[in-house]
Amino acid sequence: MHNESSTQHAQGADAFYFGQLAQGRFVIPRCADCGRWHFFPRVLCPHCGSDALEWLAPSGRGTVYATTTVRRREGDYNVCLVDLDEGPRMMSRITGVAPDAVRIGMRVQVQVAHEEAGPLLVFTPGETQ
Repeated sequence: MHNESSTQHAQGADAFYFGQLAQGRFVIPRCADCGRWHFFPRVLCPHCGSDALEWLAPSGRGTVYATTTVRRREGDYNVCLVDLDEGPRMMSRITGVAPDAVRIGMRVQVQVAHEEAGPLLVFTPGETQ
């Protein structure tokens, strides 16, 4: 578990999130008052308005809620909405499988990819223990 409330306020929610991602850590805010997780990072809980946020590592497991294949001359890729087991819905992509093989309801596991443009949160098929 990773709790960095004071650091988050000093840097801003976006900067803190991306700074953690650059170090290979996936953390998102969870409200200490209502207990709900949220994404995209904010300085106030979107559920109850509290500023008592903890930055914690979720399980990283989720389920594909929606998917589409983007067709480009350079190659196809998918864009997905993934529901994390903790509740938040994230837009990302699934790697390690053909774009057309991604299915609604597919179980996925988060992975931090380090690309030329910077760190990126992606998902891979299945779950790791």
